[in-house]
Amino acid sequence: MFYPEFIKEKDTIGITALSNGVVNKLKINRLENAHRKLQKKGYHIIETDDVRKDRYGKSAPSKVQAKELEELYLKKEVKLILIAAGGDFLMETLPYIDFSILKENPKWIQGYSDPTLLLFYITTHLDIATIYASNACTFGMETWHESLEDNFKILEGKLLKQTSFEKYEQFPHKEETGLESYNLDKDVYWNIITEEEKIKTQGRIIGGCLDSLSDIFGTRFDKTLSFIEKYKEEGIVWYFDVCELTSEALIRTLWKFREAGWFQYTKCILFSRIIKEESFYGISYSQAIKNILEQLHIPVAINCDFGHVSPRMTMINGSIANIKIQNGKGEIFFELK
Repeated sequence: MFYPEFIKEKDTIGITALSNGVVNKLKINRLENAHRKLQKKGYHIIETDDVRKDRYGKSAPSKVQAKELEELYLKKEVKLILIAAGGDFLMETLPYIDFSILKENPKWIQGYSDPTLLLFYITTHLDIATIYASNACTFGMETWHESLEDNFKILEGKLLKQTSFEKYEQFPHKEETGLESYNLDKDVYWNIITEEEKIKTQGRIIGGCLDSLSDIFGTRFDKTLSFIEKYKEEGIVWYFDVCELTSEALIRTLWKFREAGWFQYTKCILFSRIIKEESFYGISYSQAIKNILEQLHIPVAINCDFGHVSPRMTMINGSIANIKIQNGKGEIFFELK
C-alpha cells in the first residue's frame, strides 16, 4: 500500500466537483468560508473551473470532470484534493479518467458519499491510500467541530487515536447563513449487534458509502476480490456508510456482497448511523444487517461515527485499522504499513 506525502503549511489544496457542483447561495457562502478557514491555516486553495456549476446533478459533463481531476493531479504544488460535494453520478466519470496519471502522481484525495466510487477504485486497484471524510464545503462551518480539527491533524501526518464522540446530529440546524456548525442533539452509542460484549481487532480497512458501492459492484471498476485476496493475511475490516437505502435494499445489497465473496477474510464490519430508517415490511436497520451477516460469525457494530450523520471520523482506506468497541464507545487508530 502506498501512502501519499502528508500536507504541510503553504501547500496547495485543490477542490474539484466530480458529482454535484455548488450553486446554492448558502452552500457557496459555506464554500467561500472554507477557503478562508483553510487559508488561515496556512494553505493555498485552488478550484477547478466547474466547481460552482450544476446541471441535472453534475458540475460538468463527465469528460470535463475527469480532465479537471487529472489537471489537479498533474500540478506538483497540489498535495491534497478535496471533493466539493457528494451527489449521485460520479460513476459516469470513472470511464474517462486516465488512471495512469493518478498512479504516477499520487496524492491524498478526500471526500464522502458519492466520491466513494473514486476513492474505492484508487485504493483497491492502484494500491494508493485514500481518505473517506468530509467534503470541502463542510470546512466552511464557522466554528470547526473537533472531527474537522482531527481530520487535518491526520492529513498533516499526526496519526492520532480517534475516539467516539459524545453527541451526534440527528436534526441539523436550519441553515440561515450556510456557516452553521453541527446541532449535537443525541448521545452517541456504538451498538455491537453480534454476540460479542466487546470488539478488539485489527485489519486492512476498506469501505465507503454502501449505496455507491452497490453501483460499482460487478463492473470493470470492481477490484474488490483481488484486493482482499492480496491482503488476506492481515484480514479485512469493512466500514459501510448507509445513506438512503431502505432495509429491503440494504438486505439485497449485503446479500450480493456476501454471495460474491466480499466478506472472505473479514475480521470486523462497522456500519454508520443511518439518516432515516425506512422499510416496507417493518424491518429495522439492525435486523436487516443481522439477516444477512449473522451466518458469517463476524463481529458487527452499528451507529458508528462516520458517514452522512455528523460528526464523522477520518477513515484511511488501505491502512491497518486498530478497532476497539465496548460499552457503546469506540476507538480507531490507523497504522500506515
